Amino acid sequence: MTRLNPQSSNRTLLVVGTVIAVVLIALVVFAARPGGSASGKSFNLAGQPFLGQENAKVSVVVFEDFKCPNCKNFEAGTMPTIQSKYVDTGKAKVYRINFPFIGPDSTTAAEAAECAYQQKGNDGYNQFATLLFRAQGDEKTTWATASKMEELAGYVDGVDAAKFKTCLESEATKGQVDADNAQATKAGINSTPNIFVNGASVPYTGPEGTTPVLSAAIDKALH
Repeated sequence: MTRLNPQSSNRTLLVVGTVIAVVLIALVVFAARPGGSASGKSFNLAGQPFLGQENAKVSVVVFEDFKCPNCKNFEAGTMPTIQSKYVDTGKAKVYRINFPFIGPDSTTAAEAAECAYQQKGNDGYNQFATLLFRAQGDEKTTWATASKMEELAGYVDGVDAAKFKTCLESEATKGQVDADNAQATKAGINSTPNIFVNGASVPYTGPEGTTPVLSAAIDKALH
């Protein structure tokens, strides 16, 4: 039996990985061109929390579940680059839309984030989302409880604890979460994170693969 030696194997993997990344970037850039994709999605972004400047040219839409490990990886591994290159410079804004499907407490977390948004707008939602991902437990366990949500809300600037508790207990934001779910269903989304740049889908392949592909899609949309 012929075996590849370790150095040859590593070189082969590197070449294959590079080819895959180039192909993904090419496909996403093509999809981002005007008329380049027949499957571009249109989302209702009115009233949705976002990160960045309202007049930014490019809209990045990300469907997430706060219990999703890949969503946490996306936020930790890809978003810092996207924020520094595009969001902080006013080129792009990032909308986060709830798609809680992993467990019942996924919905609790989504409703809690919307409660923070109800009180403190984009800053409240984004702060709370960051705290949720940092506090993320095993996806097979029920960790996003009401008491945990109330604890985390205490670290969000300016959130009134009593109002937050009332909001969460009364399911005051259930309608918004249901509307988010409806958008995901209409778009045929069945996984998270699910990413779109001006309606064109960007595949999530882990932070190392997604960051350059997402950057390329945003760059193309800017021109």
